[in-house]
Amino acid sequence: MKREFYVREHEASLTEFGKYPGARSIEELLNFGLVVIDKPPGPTCQQIDSWVKKLLELKKCSHGGTLDPRVSGVLVIALNDAVKLMPILLKSDKEYIALMHVHKNFKEEKLLEVISKFTGEIVQLPPKKSAVARKKRKRKVYFIRVLEIDGRDVLLHISCEAGTYIRKLISDMGKYLGGAHMQELRRIKSGCFDESQAVLLQDVVDAYKWWKETGEEKYLREILYPGEKICDYVKCVVIKDTAVGAICNGAPLSTAGIVMVEKGIDIGDWVCILTLKGELVAIGKALISSEEMLHGKKLAVKTERVIMKKGVYPETWKKVKKR
Repeated sequence: MKREFYVREHEASLTEFGKYPGARSIEELLNFGLVVIDKPPGPTCQQIDSWVKKLLELKKCSHGGTLDPRVSGVLVIALNDAVKLMPILLKSDKEYIALMHVHKNFKEEKLLEVISKFTGEIVQLPPKKSAVARKKRKRKVYFIRVLEIDGRDVLLHISCEAGTYIRKLISDMGKYLGGAHMQELRRIKSGCFDESQAVLLQDVVDAYKWWKETGEEKYLREILYPGEKICDYVKCVVIKDTAVGAICNGAPLSTAGIVMVEKGIDIGDWVCILTLKGELVAIGKALISSEEMLHGKKLAVKTERVIMKKGVYPETWKKVKKR
């Protein structure tokens, strides 16, 4: 999908401060990076976190979206400082391949009719064993496609909002078909990551050990993504080098510090604030739309989480304040 930007000012980063994400060392990627694991059935997501933390010798790591132990597929793991990206990783849309077993014979027309009832905004009551409060909540199901029907078994491709319980979705659909349950489930996409990017834990172990023993980075670089990879999924605003210091101190972003704005930002949307070199400075919530960010001087983005450490860029705002 082609991304389009409005240009507020024409400016380039000509300073020596900062570093392009693609130029980071392996150590820097391990400190602010993402790895996509192809989770096998069996272990919990917490166990995967623990193994990755130990294998890569990290201080901390966390997964973006829980999968039940029996479920396989795409599990995005944030490494060290990338854990700050959890608000976005956890809320990213998901896609699944699910095998539904219907308890009684059914006609395909009836199945499609039921699927249409559960496409769009739905209301779900989380299952008793879920990790969230058991209250009804709304979730969006973008599409449910029938891939194959074999007797009473139906293979489905489901795209939905984060936090949608697929097992419960299938059970609820089954009420209109004489009963149904989920037999198998695999997550094939989480945010901007799909299963083509997912690797086995053993691949991570081999690549890391090979780098440690030989210094060869090739295989580890193939599976480590800079934290900025989430910007493939979230709308972005590019700021001036002179505005970076203030944002790193938690200040909201003013339109005066903006160079480029991605089209399609609405009030309340998550926004990635980037330097001219493409580094992620912070994530925040839009206070105005993309179009409004192009004109005047007003607050554009409320900083929710600062990602970049202080001091990477000079704090020019302090000098201005002293004057």
